[in-house]
Amino acid sequence: QVQLVESGGGLVQPGESLRLSCAASGSIISTYFMGWYRQAPGNQRELVAAFTSDGSTSYADSVKGRFTVSRDNAKNTMYLQMNSLKPEDTAVYYCNALVKTRFKDLSTYWGQGTQVTVSS
Repeated sequence: QVQLVESGGGLVQPGESLRLSCAASGSIISTYFMGWYRQAPGNQRELVAAFTSDGSTSYADSVKGRFTVSRDNAKNTMYLQMNSLKPEDTAVYYCNALVKTRFKDLSTYWGQGTQVTVSS
């Protein structure tokens, strides 16, 4: 079983920064996709930033230039550095991964989510 555990959310003022972490555990053989989604009240869950299967990164237009996704393969951890935060970035942020494990073929997994609130 794969577990994704997010951390790093909180309450910040507009213009401030936060760094989210997503630690993956389990018998992962290959990672085909790993990314950050967010969902604000009343809105659909949207992709914010991700690593694609070839290792390249992609970002939603709304966060380009402000957010940076990175990962530490040795720690099986993905990060989301969020700078110049805006009130519209307020949402629950979820980590998502599409992986193959020793015991299960390609499957998608979600973390429990971490709340980010940007407010003055």
